[in-house]
Amino acid sequence: MIESTPFTIVTNTTDASGNITTQLTGYFPDLLELLREQMGFIPDIQLASANQTYNGVYDIVIADLAETSTRRTKVDFSNTIFDCSLRIMIRKQSNANVDLFSYSRPFSHNLWLIVLESSIYAVILIYFLERCCNGSLQNRSRFSAIEMNFHAITALGRFITAGLYTLSLILVSSYTANLASNLTISKSNDIVSGLDDLKNGKVSYSRIGIYVGTSMEDIYLNEISGGKRNFYPIQTSEQMYNALLVGINDVKIVDIGEGEYVTKNIHCNLTLVGTGVYAVEM
Repeated sequence: MIESTPFTIVTNTTDASGNITTQLTGYFPDLLELLREQMGFIPDIQLASANQTYNGVYDIVIADLAETSTRRTKVDFSNTIFDCSLRIMIRKQSNANVDLFSYSRPFSHNLWLIVLESSIYAVILIYFLERCCNGSLQNRSRFSAIEMNFHAITALGRFITAGLYTLSLILVSSYTANLASNLTISKSNDIVSGLDDLKNGKVSYSRIGIYVGTSMEDIYLNEISGGKRNFYPIQTSEQMYNALLVGINDVKIVDIGEGEYVTKNIHCNLTLVGTGVYAVEM
């Protein structure tokens, strides 16, 4: 059995006498225990390395091994016990910059000036149109008349008021839509959004961490690099995440089961981007 969180989790505990006990938990140990109860056999479980050849060493290997054409020529696979897809793992991007004027971003500065000038001009125009006929404006100074509330009674005054009301509805709708768009863009400023970005060279190939000897390497060679081994080689699970955390790598390809467990329970400063692609069977 190969250690692979969350499918097989290895926990070492030390008792008062200094004896170390290894406990296996996760999806695969639970599955093996279920088979043992139903079939009545006694399993001899041994932990194996993730990047070694298993021919002739073990009778059965239980692990998150994807069935590939190369592996089918060397070993036989059972029926599928877990379906998953691949995702991209990256470091979470810091959003520490604070823009006090971000509320004005939905409209350009010129548009804000046009709205302000148009509003002032419309108010002054309505005042002069309504001053002679509207009793609410009689015997009042110009400034006090502009500040007070009154209803337009002339046809032209009502027409301008209706135009201002319609314009305000359009501006509020446009502002809300643009603000939502800006917020969405600011939250999705990840360096990549999917495997297509890797194919197009958005990230340097040497900054992509690939676990050597896994199905991720096969997919990278066949789908991304065209057979070139120009990635950053990863040899162990510990190195796989450390290289991403300290900035040696920018991107890592993981299966969705492992990726979701790691980002939610172990390394919360890592995140998954893009949608699941290249569904694989274990």
